[in-house]
Amino acid sequence: MHRRLVKRLFAAAAGEKKRSLLAPCVLGLGIWIGFPTMTGYQDMTSLISGLENSNARWNAFVQKSVAGSVHAAEIQFTDGDSVTGSISGSGVSLPGVGTVAFRGKTGAMAKTPDEARVVRTEKTDRILQVTPVAPPKNFSAGSIFERTSSLLRPAMDDSLKMAFAKSPIKGKEIQIAAAFHAREEKKIGGGMPTALAALITNDQADVLATAYAPAEPDYAKASPFETLLQDEKPDSGRFIPPLAKGDHAWMQTALPAAVFSKPEQTCLANAIYFEARGESLRGQAAVAQVVLNRVRNPAYPGSVCGVVYQNSHWRNACQFSFACDGIKDRITEPSRYKTAKDVALAVSAGKIFIPEVGSSTHYYANYVNPGWARSMHKMVKIGLHIFYRTYGGGWS
Repeated sequence: MHRRLVKRLFAAAAGEKKRSLLAPCVLGLGIWIGFPTMTGYQDMTSLISGLENSNARWNAFVQKSVAGSVHAAEIQFTDGDSVTGSISGSGVSLPGVGTVAFRGKTGAMAKTPDEARVVRTEKTDRILQVTPVAPPKNFSAGSIFERTSSLLRPAMDDSLKMAFAKSPIKGKEIQIAAAFHAREEKKIGGGMPTALAALITNDQADVLATAYAPAEPDYAKASPFETLLQDEKPDSGRFIPPLAKGDHAWMQTALPAAVFSKPEQTCLANAIYFEARGESLRGQAAVAQVVLNRVRNPAYPGSVCGVVYQNSHWRNACQFSFACDGIKDRITEPSRYKTAKDVALAVSAGKIFIPEVGSSTHYYANYVNPGWARSMHKMVKIGLHIFYRTYGGGWS
């Protein structure tokens, strides 16, 4: 009975075992037919592409890394011999852990430095866009019709206000200019003796009077072109006496150049010394002016010595009494003779000209009464001498 019971138990167990194996097999076969692809892994390694190789899954572990770093890859991919660098932003972000990456227990392969890995051969400078320079707004080459705006008066913009800035040196111009120019005392008469300075009537002396020529040219007044563009006038720079009413035309004649020679100046100084050394400087200058008027007058000799010593061989009948009075001419007062020489040169150069004497060619002392005086026009009396001008402009 015991045996019968055991047999029944074994039979029931065998039937139960057969029933339990059949259902799973049928279910597995249906699943295999319905899902012919590889079963997806649900672990952390499945989140990284390139780790389909199951050989590397068992030794993968999680390690925190700096996101955005550039370094050699430490994850083994399907091709175990290839190693690449992770790009910026690589890794897996896990809640509460941060960004992580995977690597094997054996460590990464040999690291490749950035200098050898990063290729910069095709790197160039920043691309710049160069804009060509455009021509003026109202300009068109070869056409004047595009410039019509230039023919009109430009309109002023009332919104623009202009004003001159106040100069910081205003009021100090003279003081600043004086700092660059040494002050020089002006010479009275320009080389003329002080005693004759009061008689000066002309600042520009005759160019032939070298005694009054400036030691240095006045660059402030002289143009740099004057030496190239010379004046074509023959009397340029010469002294021409002013012509007053009643004066004769020959007054506008310049003196001969020989007048400034030493012999001619000596003859004029002799006439001043012997005829008027007792007169004032103005009286001496008037006598010199009469002598030079005769040099200008065509009716008389054309030289100073010829005028002074005209008819000197006629005893007491010449033009100037000292030349034919029979008395030997001696210089007994050197200082007065020096003054006579200064007066002679000043009148010859035109520095001194007496308008009241004008074109007078005759004079006499007031203690004589010549007959020719009634046939001439009386001009002026200076000292003891009375000066006359002819009516016709000739000899008488």
